[in-house]
Amino acid sequence: MKSLEHEANVEPSNSVEIDCNKDIYTFEEFVDIIRELRSEHGCPWDREQTHESLRECMLEECYEAIDAINKNDLENLKEELGDVLLQVALHTVIAEETNEFTMDQVTTDISKKMIHRHPHVFSDINAESSSEVLRNWEAIKEKEKKEETVSDGMLRVAEALPALIRATKIQKKAAKVGVEGEDTRTVINLLKTSINEIEKQSAIGNSSHIEEEIGKTLFLITDLSRKLGVNAENSLTNATDKFINRFIGVERLAEGEGKHLKDMSIDEQTALWGRVIKNIFK
Repeated sequence: MKSLEHEANVEPSNSVEIDCNKDIYTFEEFVDIIRELRSEHGCPWDREQTHESLRECMLEECYEAIDAINKNDLENLKEELGDVLLQVALHTVIAEETNEFTMDQVTTDISKKMIHRHPHVFSDINAESSSEVLRNWEAIKEKEKKEETVSDGMLRVAEALPALIRATKIQKKAAKVGVEGEDTRTVINLLKTSINEIEKQSAIGNSSHIEEEIGKTLFLITDLSRKLGVNAENSLTNATDKFINRFIGVERLAEGEGKHLKDMSIDEQTALWGRVIKNIFK
C-alpha cells in the first residue's frame, strides 16, 4: 500500500524475529512483519487502523489489481496482488488481537469451502463443463447459506458492490427462476418512456421523481445489457475511457488555438468536438 512506503527504513523491534535482508519471504514471514507493524513498538499508522478505517484501502487495492489485469501489466499485477494481500493480513492480524479469528482459521475456512464446492475434483460428482460446475457451485452455496428462497439470495448480494454489478446479480437471480421481466423490445420501449418522464420531471423541477426515474432507467439499461449479453459495467467503463480520450483531443485543439475550454462558448466547444470525432472516423 502506497501510504506505507515511508516506513521502508524503519527497524522492527525485537518482539518478532524479522530478518530485514532476505531475498525471499514466505507467507508466514510476511504475516509476522504485519504483526510487528501492529505491535507497541511498531508503526503508529498501522496500530491506529481498524476494520472500518481500512475499508477504502481494500476497495482501492482491488480496483488497482483489476486495472493491472485490464492493461495486461503483469509486473504491476504482482505488486497490486501484494497490496491486496496486505489488506487481508492487516484485517486478520487486527482480528487476532481481539481473539475474533486467526490467519489459520481464515485459510482453513477458504480451504474447506474450495473442497466442498468442488465435489467434481475432491469427491465422486461428475461435472463435464464450466456451466455445470457453476450450477453445482450455486446449488452448494445456497445450501451453505441456508437460502430457502430467491429473495434470501438477493438479500445476500453485497450492497457495497458497484450499483451496475449488484443490479445485474439481482436480475440474474430472478431470471434463474423464470422471472425474466420484459423482453428486449419492451425494455427498450420502457427506457424511452422513462427518459421522457425524466424530461417532464426536469421541466417541473421535481428532484425526488427525477432521481427515481434515473434509477429506474439505469436498472432498465442494466437489464437490457444482460439480455443482449453485454457487461453493463464494462460498457460504462469503455464509454468513460472514450470520453476521456475525446476530451483530451478537444483540449489539445483548443490549446492549439491559444484558448482554454472554460473561456470558449458552447458553439465553439461543439465545433471542436465535431473536429475530434471527424478525425477519429477518417
